[in-house]
Amino acid sequence: MGDATLKDAERIVRTIAQTAVDNEAYFSDLDAAAGDADFGHSLSTGFGRLLEQWDDLSYEDVGGLLKAAAIVLSKAVGGVSGPIWGTGFLRAGVALSGNEDPSGEDVVAALRAAAEGIMQRGQAELGDKTLLDALVPATDTLESSLQAGGSPQEAVAAAAATARTSAEGTLGMLARRGRASYTGERSRESVDAGAIAIAVMFENVSAEIGEA
Repeated sequence: MGDATLKDAERIVRTIAQTAVDNEAYFSDLDAAAGDADFGHSLSTGFGRLLEQWDDLSYEDVGGLLKAAAIVLSKAVGGVSGPIWGTGFLRAGVALSGNEDPSGEDVVAALRAAAEGIMQRGQAELGDKTLLDALVPATDTLESSLQAGGSPQEAVAAAAATARTSAEGTLGMLARRGRASYTGERSRESVDAGAIAIAVMFENVSAEIGEA
């Protein structure tokens, strides 16, 4: 069962990485509204490097995979995004360290650890108009869906829907962290690129595991 779980995790991480690469222009366009338009490029570069180095990664379990990915992302993602995404993957990996067959509850705990790490590293909170405003609500939905007896596929689909709604809900919010915060009130006129990225990643992961 452990091998199957690791293969599932590999598919999910590769799907996340491919999403970043495929949406480089889209994410940068979103970032241009209130940022410096480099978010998509930074994310694509980092996750592209991860895909390039995939066969050379060294890991034995899901936690090891996430920690290996964190190292690549921390070095390869440009700007402030590198430490943020690297920390998220690292904290999730640490939470799953040595766990050969993570349960849904374990995955939720890993996502919460990732969010907490991002909060600490970026000195951000919910409502600051960052990727956290999609990641945390999506994690809450994932947990509640699993607790209600939903299948992993159903839970992830519900989480993806919440991520999308929450990401779109950043329109009108005042950015308090990142480059967008420098634009003041003008930041209310656009959605947060990081939150939208989280939504698209959840949606693509949902589609991928739905085909399993």
